[in-house]
Amino acid sequence: MQQHDFAYWQQQAAALSIEGRAFIGGEYCQAAAGGSFACLSPIDGRTLATVADCGAAEVDAAVAAARAAFEAGVWRGLNPRQRKAVLLRWAALIREHRHELALLETLDSGKPIADTLSVDVPGAAYCIEWFAEAIDKSGGEVAPADQHLVGLVTREPIGVVAAVVPWNFPLLMAAWKFAPALAAGNSVLLKPSEKSPLSAIRIAALAQEAGIPAGVFNVLPGAGEPGRLLALHPDVDCLAFTGSTAVGKLIMQYAGQSNLKRVWLELGGKSPNIILPDCPDLDRAANAAASAIFYNMGEMCTAGSRLLVHRDIKAVFLDKLLSAAQRFAPGHPLDPATAMGAIIDRQQLERVLGYIALGREEGRLLHGGAQVRQDSGGHYVQPTIFEVAGPQARLAREEIFGPVLAVISFGTLEEAIAIANDSEYGLAAAVWTADLATAHSAARALRAGTVWVNCYDEGGDMNFPFGGFKQSGNGRDKSLHALEKYTELKSTLLRLR
Repeated sequence: MQQHDFAYWQQQAAALSIEGRAFIGGEYCQAAAGGSFACLSPIDGRTLATVADCGAAEVDAAVAAARAAFEAGVWRGLNPRQRKAVLLRWAALIREHRHELALLETLDSGKPIADTLSVDVPGAAYCIEWFAEAIDKSGGEVAPADQHLVGLVTREPIGVVAAVVPWNFPLLMAAWKFAPALAAGNSVLLKPSEKSPLSAIRIAALAQEAGIPAGVFNVLPGAGEPGRLLALHPDVDCLAFTGSTAVGKLIMQYAGQSNLKRVWLELGGKSPNIILPDCPDLDRAANAAASAIFYNMGEMCTAGSRLLVHRDIKAVFLDKLLSAAQRFAPGHPLDPATAMGAIIDRQQLERVLGYIALGREEGRLLHGGAQVRQDSGGHYVQPTIFEVAGPQARLAREEIFGPVLAVISFGTLEEAIAIANDSEYGLAAAVWTADLATAHSAARALRAGTVWVNCYDEGGDMNFPFGGFKQSGNGRDKSLHALEKYTELKSTLLRLR
């Protein structure tokens, strides 16, 4: 098949036409001040497109367009089945253009084409479909009240929602925000990362083609300024953000300085993956542990970046892990056989290499540790594994966001749980055991928003809420809980007599 052919994707990339303008009020437009930036591919460093660098004028125009559409009721005023039909058409168009969108995502972010084609693009379409299907099935309630009253509890769209999304899953993470926000009847301002804006810009045209009214879905590319302005804007009702904990803290401050807009944050992680001596399948656990940190070049907030292995099985397990790591040798992202692509940009590459240098001081290098494919002009790092002396090592505490694994030994389950929970983060965790009681007790004890048992990063459907404890954020993406956070609750009491 063509999609499994390296040459096919190279030909498609050479012929690709790329849109780089903002999308405001139903139209593509340049930044008013003429600001722009070069969008560089991490694959080879070449310029993919010149992209609009939005500022105050664009943010104000987009907010005004979103507010006008909301107040006019052109979207929220549609019958639920009408909004559902439009979103389903949009999802269908995304699937129809899956090759183009997967190619944009790979060129822009360095992700392997096999992943963008099988995970990112269909996952975004599925997310839109899931929330579209929920629109005409979610209702309110009749609350118990005194006999002379009828009490209704309803949910209404919150208004103008800004979604500020990251570069590691540009389209998928965006869909996790805009799909429930639109399903609830809101207007949306999507601010993609300046490191990977192209798929967000492209789907705006598909949204318009599907029938989403002008002003309801807007895209504002740019560096940090549009996000800051949206967080400070007095006419934005809600801001949903995925990114670093440091920036998340700033966004909460901006909300407090402006209009106390609702703020939902999905932030960092340093997720523990605990391998107990009664692990039912060491081979599967080793393969899962490798994927947990090396999939998507380790650029995942849920990456299993802390591997906690019981001393009794450490030697055997590490042998299996090193073997599993071999399949993540960096390759050209347009080659369908490639399992690990390029680091997003030079800045992130330097960050990862800096932690690898630190790891050589703090621990024992077991695998990888080198920059590779430098003649390509891109940013590639080997999958890297360090054994560290204990949980206080910086390699075991700080989020690297790259393919670097810290291995820690432990002796008891209680010790493993204590190490796992000794973190400012609490996004995800995993435990491997054959004992059902141990699995349940460990899952209860782990302070994380998602706990996997005898697997890692499973559950790709939309039924499970996604988010974290502690400084991993607040609120949840996915599931009906995500739909609720883009609404306001209203109590209505009618006196009968």
